[in-house]
Amino acid sequence: MKLPENLIQKLENRKQNNSLRKLPSFNNLVDFSSNDYIGFSKSESIFKLSHHYLIENEIVQNGATGSRLISGNHSLYQVAESFIAQFHEAESALIFNSGYDANVGFFSALPQRNDVILYDELSHASIRDGIAMSNAKSYKFNHNDFEDLERLIVKFPDTNIYVVTETVFSMDGDSPNLEELVDLTEKYNCYLIVDEAHTLGVFGEKGEGLTQYLQLHNRIFARIMTFGKGLGCHGSVVLGSFELKEYLVNFSRSFIYTTGLSPHAVATILIAYQHLESEKESIEKLRQNIIFFNQQKSLLGLKTMFVRSKSAIQSAIVPGNGKVKQLAQQLQDKGFDVKPILSPTVPEGQERLRFCIHSYNSEEEINLALELLRNFVF
Repeated sequence: MKLPENLIQKLENRKQNNSLRKLPSFNNLVDFSSNDYIGFSKSESIFKLSHHYLIENEIVQNGATGSRLISGNHSLYQVAESFIAQFHEAESALIFNSGYDANVGFFSALPQRNDVILYDELSHASIRDGIAMSNAKSYKFNHNDFEDLERLIVKFPDTNIYVVTETVFSMDGDSPNLEELVDLTEKYNCYLIVDEAHTLGVFGEKGEGLTQYLQLHNRIFARIMTFGKGLGCHGSVVLGSFELKEYLVNFSRSFIYTTGLSPHAVATILIAYQHLESEKESIEKLRQNIIFFNQQKSLLGLKTMFVRSKSAIQSAIVPGNGKVKQLAQQLQDKGFDVKPILSPTVPEGQERLRFCIHSYNSEEEINLALELLRNFVF
């Protein structure tokens, strides 16, 4: 049976705008596209230790059989959540099946009808989707602009205000001034929530994330960590108070009405976290590669193309879907997997090449990729 005509037309519009999404095929190109920042998804050690952990602790390796509130709450969850809470110096940790589930479940459940949500205009789609499902009123503030945020805050006295941002934004790779933001939200007694999807495994001595690295974590209402990036496995966690965890268990629909992760998936999360404490060499190599990338883009005259970033995400603005797709294909033809980010994923005119830096990229690979970009552009 064919799609309805109005849906076919939407696909045709994407094709005409050169923005039709397609699933990528596997390739053996040099990885500048994945979020596997410190190589955990490729770790044979993590894979084997996760399996051995189940055997040694006599945990039955079966699929989860239902919601964690029914039959899916196997004992390994408590072990993993306790370890994660201790690692992140939080009162409690609650594992969700994905970062998307965590954001949708959090923002659809907490803010109530008379509350207000203020979110950065570049917040991830999962945050926006959760906010859209909430009964609270919501308003966006200009990207990393806290004067604009304060202008909105003062409009809502005697109101529960939830302020939402990311510690590293997925498309730009930049970060807000977190010290200033924490001070501002404390001044007005706002509830600050930060999504740390792209800082786990990247910032901090043990890859614990940016807010903890800056010692601001105890002044933040909730942190959301996603495992599918730096940790290289499935799942996500909400960090906060014991009361926050209890509330989410009772009211977060994406937690309540979904099958829990299997024991093997939770074991992988636990082993990956334990590896963070011993993988300082990979984390340091990633930091050095980020510094080297920034140095080389300046030496090669490419700095003005890029959004300012000290993270593992480096974005070169190339306006136009056709142009950025052509540049990406040229780099891929030379053996470098660099992905184009098209509108409407980013605003029209802000299309970009998105380089993701990893601990396993060599300086030679970084330099050659940037030299090719310079040659193709100039």
